[in-house]
Amino acid sequence: MNVVPQFDPLNFGEAALKLRTYRHEVLGSNITNADTPGYKARDIDFSKALQNELLQKNHADTMPMQITSNGHYQFNSSVSTQPSLLYRVPNQPSMDGNTVDPDIELSEFSRNALMTQAAISFLSGTIKSRLSAITGQPS
Repeated sequence: MNVVPQFDPLNFGEAALKLRTYRHEVLGSNITNADTPGYKARDIDFSKALQNELLQKNHADTMPMQITSNGHYQFNSSVSTQPSLLYRVPNQPSMDGNTVDPDIELSEFSRNALMTQAAISFLSGTIKSRLSAITGQPS
């Protein structure tokens, strides 16, 4: 039996913002090491990482852990691992083995910054609408 997970805007917004922030760190590291000999540019597959994050959250929500004995370990199911880093295929690798293309990295960094701002706006809107529903006052 295949169960379709229910869409939760709060989980989606949190996961997207977390992954966008992590990707920003990775892209920033690439830009910082543009002149480092032998440095290999890295990135993540955002859509795959987001899908994995949401599946983990859905699984954690549907199968809660119960501690029935003092000898049991507590498990925090909301903590997930970082997405796997992939190597970027260079268009024109340098002679020193560095695969960072500053133009591509700056473009991806700017695009990711825009998408991060969108994720913040989405999450903020979700929280405001839930607060409005709770308090009964328009936001």
